[in-house]
Amino acid sequence: MKRLHKLTLAILAAAFTCLAQAADAPKTMRGAEIPAADGAPDVKAYAGKKPGLQQPIARTYKEQPPVIPHAVDNFDEITLEENQCLSCHGPEKYKEKKAPKIGDSHFIDREGKQHAEVTHLRHNCTQCHVPQIDAPPLVENTFVGNLAAGKEAKDAKAKKK
Repeated sequence: MKRLHKLTLAILAAAFTCLAQAADAPKTMRGAEIPAADGAPDVKAYAGKKPGLQQPIARTYKEQPPVIPHAVDNFDEITLEENQCLSCHGPEKYKEKKAPKIGDSHFIDREGKQHAEVTHLRHNCTQCHVPQIDAPPLVENTFVGNLAAGKEAKDAKAKKK
């Protein structure tokens, strides 16, 4: 009998605790009213428009994949069957199109074996190479890459001489 009383008291205590917590519902940090949903950011324009009309964008460190200096929104989606990037940057066409040649590392597989065509590991160009967008930094940034830092040091040495 004592056991039944203890169990009943425990159930009642748990019920009252739940009711008390429901009355004091947590308040959000924004407050109860949210004036408007967060809007999507403005669409940014690419720094370059037509391929071949822009100067290559300087890299900030040695191993950085080059940034695409032209718009890519009119290009077809990259698939295993078709890659429009290779029509200008591939080893057969880059001289004719006066475009930078695709890097030699794109022809090497995981085992280090050299291939005549781009390996499937490096076929999706926009996985590493991104188009340059003309957008202000979101936060204050004083980053200086190691290539820029090395150039500044060389320039400072040259001025001293």
